[in-house]
Amino acid sequence: MAIRPEEITSIIQEKIAQFKPSADISEVGTVIQVGDGIARVHGLQNVKASELVDFGNGIKGMAMNLEYDNVGCVLMGPDTQIKEGGVVKRTGEVISIPVGKDVIGRVVDPLGLPLDGKGPLKAEKNMPLDIVAPGIIDRQPVKQPLQTGIKAIDSMVPIGKGQRELIIGDRQTGKTAIAIDAIINQKNIPEKERCICIYVAIGQKQSTVAQVVKTLTDFGAMDYTVVVSATASDPASLLYIAPYAGCAIGEYFMWQGKDVLIVYDDLSKHAQAYRQMSLLLRRPPGREAYPGDVFYLHSRLLERACKLSNENGGGSLTALPIIETQANDVSAYIPTNVISITDGQIYLESNLFLSGIKPAVNVGLSVSRVGGSAQRKTMRKVAGTLRIDLSQYQELAGFAQFGSELDKESQRQIARGQRMTELLKQNQYAPLTVAEEVLVLYAGTHGYLDDIAVAEVLSYEKQLLAFTRAEHKEVLDALNAAAELTAEVEQKINELLDGFKTVFKAGK
Repeated sequence: MAIRPEEITSIIQEKIAQFKPSADISEVGTVIQVGDGIARVHGLQNVKASELVDFGNGIKGMAMNLEYDNVGCVLMGPDTQIKEGGVVKRTGEVISIPVGKDVIGRVVDPLGLPLDGKGPLKAEKNMPLDIVAPGIIDRQPVKQPLQTGIKAIDSMVPIGKGQRELIIGDRQTGKTAIAIDAIINQKNIPEKERCICIYVAIGQKQSTVAQVVKTLTDFGAMDYTVVVSATASDPASLLYIAPYAGCAIGEYFMWQGKDVLIVYDDLSKHAQAYRQMSLLLRRPPGREAYPGDVFYLHSRLLERACKLSNENGGGSLTALPIIETQANDVSAYIPTNVISITDGQIYLESNLFLSGIKPAVNVGLSVSRVGGSAQRKTMRKVAGTLRIDLSQYQELAGFAQFGSELDKESQRQIARGQRMTELLKQNQYAPLTVAEEVLVLYAGTHGYLDDIAVAEVLSYEKQLLAFTRAEHKEVLDALNAAAELTAEVEQKINELLDGFKTVFKAGK
């Protein structure tokens, strides 16, 4: 009896099915090469990108290169216990981090494991490390100010909740100090408006991270801060996922309607870790040996900073990425990448730092592309022309160096500029409240310092703040409560400054 064509097809399909590997076999692979924190695995047919795979002995890896005949995995631990021919299993989970309110006040690694010896963390859910950022419809414009407590920044380079503001400069110019001051300053802000802070340490020495944690603890800032630490001794894979882990923790609180401030310290070392992994995975190098997708890597991360719409709870995630330059070269590959992704930059110059101007903010090159819309109206009125005045002063000071005879107006501008430059100096770990910043800057911009020697400006500021806190607290309360600088509030400030002038001159 003849067999029909459709029956032949079904018989062939049955025979093929007998020889097909079972689903279980396709979930298990074999190590074909291992070394330098990279393992190549054969046989994981259904593995996903960024999926965790289990090498045994408690060592996990993350699938990164999905090639035709093997999978390139980066290891999350030492490669000494992994041997060629070893068995690798799929976990079915894309890399994530356990989060919950218990994480506040703790030091964790990028996998969510505690590093502070305070016992295990109680997780409420797992947040994936890499997600698509909220879309335009899910956001609202950035218009709420985020106070750093640093006069030079709050007056001239204001930061808004939901913004991405880059801190850039050479090593040892005070980049981390600005970020830490912004975290400490949250203590000066009412609890309802305070940000939950996340500090991500990437590729730093363990002693440096320990010092940061001690500083935050001493100032009471660890009560609302999480530290995610991937130090220089950790594998490149942990340095690579560290900023994503910090961002995932921040998003957990953001979607609950809370404001979050996250510091990535620093993305230069993050890019270097990614370059190391990419070159070992044999990805083609591009400019400065970084793979071409390093731009996409950072834009994907920083795009997740936003201010959510009221329908989504109105939470915000503000990012302060830090980038280290070499010899003030902002035109290098990674600095230009991150400058183009962010909404402005605070440029710290080593020449200013070495000449004693701290924080060493270069007024001309620093900018906030959100600007006045995220600045308190009281501050905007006081510091509205400050940036232009300082720029004009610097230009005139350049002429004055050549011994040119200047007219009286130019001399007045130079004298005012010298005093304002001195007034914008600020000690580390000494952030000011908004009212204190407005009061001090008002004194400078309204001529109260014009007849005081430049060397005495900081002494004047210190005594003014002490005098106001002790004798005229109502002026600070009025400035904190005031939405705008009304004539009534200005009159109170003028009376206070006139009264203090006699006290200051008598005390000299």
